Amino acid sequence: MKKKMILTLLYIMIVILPIICTTYFYAKDAIKNDETARIQHAKWVAEIHEKHWNTLISEAVTIMDMLSVTAASIQDMPQQMEAILYKTNQADPRYGGIYLLDSKGTALAGNTLLLKEDNLSTQSYIQEVIHTKDTIISDQSEKLTNGQEVVGIAKPVLDENQELMFIIVAFLKVGYIQNITEMLTPEDQFFITNSAGKTILHVNGNKNKKENKYFILPIERIPWEIHVKLQAADYKQLHWKIINFSLIILILCHIVYLLTYYFLQRRHAAQQKKANDLHKLELVGTFAASMAHEIRNPLTGIKGLVQLLGEKYTSEKDQSYFTVIDQEINRINQIVSEFLILGKPSVIKTDFFNINEIVSELRPLIQFEAMRNHHECLFIEPEDPIFVHCSKDQMKQVMLNICKNAIESMKSDGKLTINLKLFSNECHLLISDTGIGISPRDMKKLFKPFYTSKETGTGLGLVVCKRIIDSFGGTITIDSKINRGTTVTISLPVKEEYPHMERDENA
Repeated sequence: MKKKMILTLLYIMIVILPIICTTYFYAKDAIKNDETARIQHAKWVAEIHEKHWNTLISEAVTIMDMLSVTAASIQDMPQQMEAILYKTNQADPRYGGIYLLDSKGTALAGNTLLLKEDNLSTQSYIQEVIHTKDTIISDQSEKLTNGQEVVGIAKPVLDENQELMFIIVAFLKVGYIQNITEMLTPEDQFFITNSAGKTILHVNGNKNKKENKYFILPIERIPWEIHVKLQAADYKQLHWKIINFSLIILILCHIVYLLTYYFLQRRHAAQQKKANDLHKLELVGTFAASMAHEIRNPLTGIKGLVQLLGEKYTSEKDQSYFTVIDQEINRINQIVSEFLILGKPSVIKTDFFNINEIVSELRPLIQFEAMRNHHECLFIEPEDPIFVHCSKDQMKQVMLNICKNAIESMKSDGKLTINLKLFSNECHLLISDTGIGISPRDMKKLFKPFYTSKETGTGLGLVVCKRIIDSFGGTITIDSKINRGTTVTISLPVKEEYPHMERDENA
């Protein structure tokens, strides 16, 4: 039940929450980007029409400039402008009429039939020209007597004394301009307002400021504004983009979840195996503790009888048999001792011992074993004593076990080095050999119970050594290179520093 809850929580943390969070932020960003793109499109449309209107006004003003020069040259006979105005109007379909007015706004020449019922002098933009003597564009459309909707542009014609002589008025056809505008951007809706906010021109539909969003751009040459409607968001496409993104995140999150689940399962299996190995060792130790006396008592009797038989049968052949029997009895005793250490921790008497003395006591045994196998043995020890907290007998067992492994790993003429030194607040005991070395693959298995590379080994020697060193609060590490040798480093905490002790800081 607990495992199921953990997996459910893990699924929520790795899959559900990331999908919800990433989808939310992606959707928010996608909607924002879509709106930005629609605004940019509306801006582009507005800029196109703003340039079109500026061009239209500039061309109209240019034509009116040329007409004003002509009108000034024939100021005494304004009727002569009739033909010129007529031809100019006919040459450009944008114009709904071009007229020459006097200084008071009364029509003098042009298509006067359309103006006979209109008094242009009442128009605000005509009055503004009369007062300002500047070119003025009407800020609203107007209808001529023929029903044509136009926008007026008025330009003053001045004499040498800058007095107003005439006014030239050109009417731009709203309908014609609207048709051209619809051709430029047939799919976009927009309208144009004057300075008072009144609509002058509307293209592709009806305006509704309340329900729609618009991009607004002022026209440079006239006090009008272009309002371009933002295109409606394509929610179907947005939904598919969000769904596709969510599916990709869903797949990625599930991959991460499966990898995490696989890693946790492997770790759990490794922990389970470790627990099983520890349980196995405890069972072995418990069994060994209960059977130690039952095994050792008969072994003691057998060993005594073998010794008696050795005294009775003294032939060389018989003695070789008795030697083998004695060695095997000692081996059985050693295996039982290792099992006892691997079992349930027992109370071991520890104290502060001078490790120099422990090494000195073992020196004859180690040197004899090395010489017996034709190896050189070198001891490097400091002059000052080094006190470590340990069990003397168990410390001897560790050193003998490691030295025995080192000697067995070397061929003839090898070199065994035991180096003892003080470094910082630790005692380092280095046991080095020039043997065949250990492969990286086997290095990972060295401290696993029952693993051995020897034909007659139990696979418990290094495990026992590590268990002993760990109980002393120390560490044991192994460094090895193939065909170059192995170094075993045992680090143990030392007793409080003595005044006469000099520590090796560069060790």
